[in-house]
Amino acid sequence: MKFSEIANRLTGISTPFGGASWQPAEMEIATARRVIAFLEDRRVLYEPGQMEVPSHCVHSVIEIRHRLSDELGKLDSNSELGASLRAMRAACHKFLERVGTDGERVIHFANDHGHYASWTFYGALGELRGTFGIHVAKIAAAFKLDVKDGLASILPANAEADVGDDDRLLRRRRVIE
Repeated sequence: MKFSEIANRLTGISTPFGGASWQPAEMEIATARRVIAFLEDRRVLYEPGQMEVPSHCVHSVIEIRHRLSDELGKLDSNSELGASLRAMRAACHKFLERVGTDGERVIHFANDHGHYASWTFYGALGELRGTFGIHVAKIAAAFKLDVKDGLASILPANAEADVGDDDRLLRRRRVIE
């Protein structure tokens, strides 16, 4: 997905890219590119849930958390990028806490879609993906980065895409009147 399409999806989210005076530092740009490239290869963030092996998901989230921690260590603590990376890292912690420290019990039953543990696992996975979608969109818009389609599938929906033809006609009439 192109940067311009991502920026259009960010209604109501404050990003620094709109101001003419803000220029990201080269180090932040490089970090943002590395993080997006890394996340594009993390299927846990976008593959359909039923296609994922729960134990692989847990291991992938642990790898993501470690990578985010490494990247945070290279940034100024007050940076906007750092805030997004911290939020994504917190989402990883929350996911791992919800599925258990080692994930054993939840992972064991997560593929049994009728078992309560599958609800816990897939609920935690959905929440993780939602948080990452918001912050990937913020990062991509702030640093004018494109995002590959797999990862782009978790970005916030385009508000205009949910408007039906009747709604569009009604809006046009209001504008004309």
